[in-house]
Amino acid sequence: MSRIRIPSSPPSLLLLLFVFVSCLTLITARQTRDESSYQKRDFHTLSNEDITKLVNLDPPQWNGVDEGHLGKLLIPRASGSQNNTLVQNYISSVFTNLGWHEEKTPFRGTTPIGDIDFQNLIYTFDPSAPRKIIIAAHFDSKWFPDFPANQFIGATDSAAPVSMILDLAEFLTPLLNQRKGRVDSGRGILKRDFDEEEVAETTIQFVLFDGEEAFRDWTATDSIYGARHLAELWQNTFLPSSHPLNKRRLSPSPSVLNTIDHLVLLDLLGNKHSMIYSYFRETDWLHAKMKSADERLQHEGLVEVEKGEKEWFGDMRMRGGIGDDHLPFLHRGVSIFHVISNPFPKVWHTLADDASALSLPALRRWNRILRVFSCEYLGLGPLSATTSKSPTKKTTDELRINGMHMLPLARTYKTIVE
Repeated sequence: MSRIRIPSSPPSLLLLLFVFVSCLTLITARQTRDESSYQKRDFHTLSNEDITKLVNLDPPQWNGVDEGHLGKLLIPRASGSQNNTLVQNYISSVFTNLGWHEEKTPFRGTTPIGDIDFQNLIYTFDPSAPRKIIIAAHFDSKWFPDFPANQFIGATDSAAPVSMILDLAEFLTPLLNQRKGRVDSGRGILKRDFDEEEVAETTIQFVLFDGEEAFRDWTATDSIYGARHLAELWQNTFLPSSHPLNKRRLSPSPSVLNTIDHLVLLDLLGNKHSMIYSYFRETDWLHAKMKSADERLQHEGLVEVEKGEKEWFGDMRMRGGIGDDHLPFLHRGVSIFHVISNPFPKVWHTLADDASALSLPALRRWNRILRVFSCEYLGLGPLSATTSKSPTKKTTDELRINGMHMLPLARTYKTIVE
């Protein structure tokens, strides 16, 4: 019986292959090590079972690209316009109905077309919390002087990201309210490596920027009007003496900026294709966590993946970044995770960036990614949506030993979960 001889690869080719694989392994290991070195907080990874329970909570999946919140935002809304005010009022009504703390920062800014009235919108679940994660987007659309260009809508830029934020707020509110009830009553969940009272010290804040778009050409002075104003305002707003950061006797005195753990900025999302890179080594790990959320949702069949769109999160670590609302905060030392599609959508700054540019499966996928990412960052799980186990409270009359009254050692109880 004859044998077929398989020619061996040249030694030089084998050596090159070995070097390539070794380098790739070292690079991957170094990236993982670098990511973990920058991770300064716990991230509470959910099981696939918990993810399934959470993403199926209200509000339900969107039925169309021009319904619900998007139906209210898909209009021209350049800064200073009547439509811009209408959008502000709608956003405010959503958060007011949810019971979130509202802050508005109106100001008048000088632009190439004259002075314009701007107003940022800021919504915080627990304004008394010492720390926060911010998820942000801009709600204005680009200004054009003439018809038909002045009918520009900006569906991906950034009506869709703002709508995602509104959906996320509606999803998180019941979970956060239930946690607040437990913590305020001294019944926060306590288990190994998890103390709900400590975790609840980080709240979530949504910031909707006005005036992101340039009126003429993008420059340092004709762009990101609202972000520049807010970053400067917060830099000069110092924390009260009772704030925990002040007790550490930091010098200089801590400002509102010091309360921001991370700022996550959403932009140019909602069309079929997205490619999200990480631009800052300090938040590479957050990029990896959001990528992991997407992968687990896909694994469980909880998102629809359009053809060719399995990979939304690139492994390449970029440098330099893209000009956007995060810059004034970045320059003041805030940690940034910039979630922006790169390359930009083909419809960018054209009239084609309307409802027809949006993909319903992509919008639904983003909504679920943000749900998982936010819950894992904030330490929220399905226990927050159901009745959790708790020790039975006993009255003084029930606490008797050998006929003697035993007074309770504490008036408050934590929920213990093994």
